[in-house]
Amino acid sequence: MHGRIEARLRDALRPSALAVINESHLHAGHQPHYDGTGETHMRVRIEAEAFSGMSRIARHRAVNDLLEAEFDAGLHALAVEPVAPGEPRRW
Repeated sequence: MHGRIEARLRDALRPSALAVINESHLHAGHQPHYDGTGETHMRVRIEAEAFSGMSRIARHRAVNDLLEAEFDAGLHALAVEPVAPGEPRRW
């Protein structure tokens, strides 16, 4: 899943910075049957020129739309931290 997410975002958005972080282990016990293994909770930190002029919501939608197949394949939660070049980052 991690590799597919990274490849899909690189191909579509050509980011200048990209980090895909598996945070599934942080959610162990979230539901009775979930032990935190696997790749169900991911964080994406991405800087791309494609985000210039887009609202924050539009950026999130663009990433979510690109990763629709991953949600269908078991991705449960996605935290997105998108920025355009030159914008301040929190990461």
